[in-house]
This record gives sequence, C-alpha cells and structure tokens, in this order.
Amino acid sequence: MRFFKNLLFGFKSYIKAVRLIVEQKWYWYLTIPAVLMLIIYKLGEMVQQHYVVNRAENMNEIVWYIIHVTIEILIAVLLMKFAKYLVVIILSPLLSSLSMKTERVLTGKTYPFNLKQLIQDIKRAMKIVVRNIMWETLFVIIIFTVAYLGWEDPASSPIFYLTYAIGFYYYGFGFLDYINERRRLDMDESITFVRDHRGLTIAIGSIYSLMLLVPVDLGALFDWSNFGNDALGTISNFMLNLLLWISASAAPIFAIIAATIAMHDIVDLSTNEYSKKINNLEEEIR
Repeated sequence: MRFFKNLLFGFKSYIKAVRLIVEQKWYWYLTIPAVLMLIIYKLGEMVQQHYVVNRAENMNEIVWYIIHVTIEILIAVLLMKFAKYLVVIILSPLLSSLSMKTERVLTGKTYPFNLKQLIQDIKRAMKIVVRNIMWETLFVIIIFTVAYLGWEDPASSPIFYLTYAIGFYYYGFGFLDYINERRRLDMDESITFVRDHRGLTIAIGSIYSLMLLVPVDLGALFDWSNFGNDALGTISNFMLNLLLWISASAAPIFAIIAATIAMHDIVDLSTNEYSKKINNLEEEIR
C-alpha cells in the first residue's frame, strides 16, 4: 500500500512541476539541456562523417568485421543505456541549483551559497551515478543471462521488462539524492531512504526515462532539402520533431523539480535544520 501511495506522489509531482515552471516562469532552464542535446548530436554527426568501415573481402576480414560490428553494437547499447546518467552528470550543477530554488519556493527557506559544498554535491552526484551504473549493469546482465537460457529471443521474455523497472529505480535515485544530500544524509542513509520509498523513486525515474525515449530525429530540424517538393510534409516533420526534442531535453528539469516537490510532500523539507528562513521570499525568488 505504501509503495503505491509513494508511486502516486511521484506521478502527481510531475504535474505540480509543470505548474511551478509556468508560475515561476522558469522556461529558460529548459534551453540549457536542449542546447546540450544539440551539441551531443552535432558531435556524433561529425564522428559519423569521418568514420569509414572497409568492406570485408575474405574470411579473415569477415571474422574481424563481425568482431568489429559486435563491439560497435555493445558500445552503442551502453551509450544508449547510460545516456540518461550522462545527462545527470553534465547538468549536476544546474540540477542542484534548481532543486534548491524549488525548495525555496515551497518552504520559504534557503541554503547559504558555499562553493566548497557545491563541489562536494557534484562529486557526490557523480559517485551515486557510478554506483547506480554498476548495480544496474549487474542486474541487467543477470536478467539477460536468465532470459537467454530460458527463451529463444531474450527480448521477448517477460523478465526482460524488469530491466526497465530497474532503470527507472536507479534514475529516480539519482534525482532524489540531491535532496537527501541537503538533508545531510550520508550515502548509506540515502540508499536506505530510497529503498524505503521505492514507489516514489520508480515514479520519478520512469517519467524521466520515458521522456528521453521519445523517437526524436534531430536531423529533421536541419534538413530542408525536400521543402520544394513537399513543403507541408517538411514543416510538419520539423514541428513534430521540435516538440519531441523539447520534451526529451526538458526531462531532467522536470525530474529534479518533481523530485523536490515529492520529497517535500513526504518529509516536509521546511523542517530541515540545515536550511534558513528567507526574510523576504519574493525578493529572494526574483
């Protein structure tokens, strides 16, 4: 029962996050991950343009080609799987700051700026991400092994879908730990808290993950070569992928705000003894 209650808290917090962004006019925060996403896309495009694979012509070359392609596929899977973690690492200073700003609006309390503490927060976020990657990888390997032994097509096995739930859990963990750190919970205490609130953790991680999984084609934003032949189709494709791009890039912003709101609903962040009351809340928010 508690699991589903926390799960509902997590899902509702995303609705509240949208309202808060609109109320506080925090739209510009959405542009930062959007620009980051474009930079990553352009870098990948540059690498692809300079990468050439020679065609295999004999058995020896065929063997090495298969090995080469296999390694490529493995690397691609890992990059796709952990891209969500990479976003959290790169954006950790922004996410930490936005979480504190959200808490100020919710509680009227703030935390004195401390550069040393900010650096420690970023280091801790990276440690949590590395830890989560290692545990998720271990569980995924176990699940794939069992699925491979029991089913001809491992991806079609029922237990394969556990990999998504595990991913949701660890993605949500990364966002909730920003708040747990401000509550001065050490890593072991944060791990215990997250385990006790699995429903909330999975809810936060699931929406974040699903927003990043939208099939956006960033190339459509730059390719207008067919405009003369099909202007309406080109514009429609552009608008569709623009909306999907905005949705995907906004995922970490919504997730950190939603995580902070949900944590406040559960533990009442205004009671945190390490924060201080703001004398003039309206001036502080501005």
